Amino acid sequence: MASTKITDLLGDKAAYLLEHVSKTVDQSTLHLPSPDHIEQSWINSNRNNQTLRSLQQLLGHGRLANTGYCSIFPVDQGIEHSGGSAFAPNPMYFDPENIVKLAIEGGCNGVASTFGVLGIMSRKYAHRIPFIVKINHNEFLSLPNRYDQTLFGTVRSAWNMGAVAVGATIYWGSEESTRQLKEIAEAFELAHELGMCTILWCYTRNAGFKVDGVDYHTAADFTGQANHLGVTIQADIIKQKLPTNNGGYLATKHGKTSPLVYSKLTSDHPIDLCRYQVLNCYSGRVGLINSGGESKGDSDLRDAVYTAVINKRAGGMGLILGRKAFQRPFNEGVDMLHAIQDVYLDAGVTIA
Repeated sequence: MASTKITDLLGDKAAYLLEHVSKTVDQSTLHLPSPDHIEQSWINSNRNNQTLRSLQQLLGHGRLANTGYCSIFPVDQGIEHSGGSAFAPNPMYFDPENIVKLAIEGGCNGVASTFGVLGIMSRKYAHRIPFIVKINHNEFLSLPNRYDQTLFGTVRSAWNMGAVAVGATIYWGSEESTRQLKEIAEAFELAHELGMCTILWCYTRNAGFKVDGVDYHTAADFTGQANHLGVTIQADIIKQKLPTNNGGYLATKHGKTSPLVYSKLTSDHPIDLCRYQVLNCYSGRVGLINSGGESKGDSDLRDAVYTAVINKRAGGMGLILGRKAFQRPFNEGVDMLHAIQDVYLDAGVTIA
């Protein structure tokens, strides 16, 4: 039985989410998060000893240490959107030290941010919390906007500042995706050689993914395939947006799929849609963390817990949440991060 705090936050969705029994992909066929995740998923892989140690550093830190679950605090919106849009609600986060402090006080496994943010604080904090350097970004100052991911630095620079991991985004489906695929595959190969683990933001991006007013960028079948492409270039953790619908292949009449994806492997329940994302991460051998999304104000805490419950019950590894935490007073941000972690610490929130 989940805690009263969690059920209260979920409100009228509590029974719908907490009592759901998945009849699509049985949990017994998945590799679920556990304290011995490294031994279960990676000990027989081609990852070298240094990379395994980095993975263990990440999974062994913070309030979720050694549970198999992961809570990452990401702040790259100063580039992805703009410093003003990201930090005007709480200008203290223009100072990179406060970003790192919130991750530490929030009990996160690691802090993910830019070369600039982590580099300027690396000597003081790289040994206190695992650093994840986001190596590419969508630069939005150009006019008109370009929806592309550009490398902002080198993998070796991230290694020199003491990072345990690098993160990157690929816009699967975009005109630039082939170049991004090559760049990031090569970057991840070097990161593994140097002993760092890798996290891939697996986003879809194509104007054709909107059909008759319906947006399929977060369809379970599209995001599942994006995940499958991500694990193919040997990402150690996949970051994906929570699925909001399904049938992207069917609506766009593009690519190949199977009727079984919709009749057997998924349903319209959000936990089952998310489970299809987990399935595409080599049946959970590669951990899936979902995005906490943008801040919407008063509903943020409920929305974050909602996402965490879906991710955990689907078989995911955790949550990566930024704006909901840093676009509010510091102590409230800490409480937000703790509330998410409490979902993964709550034995009453079980795998569906």
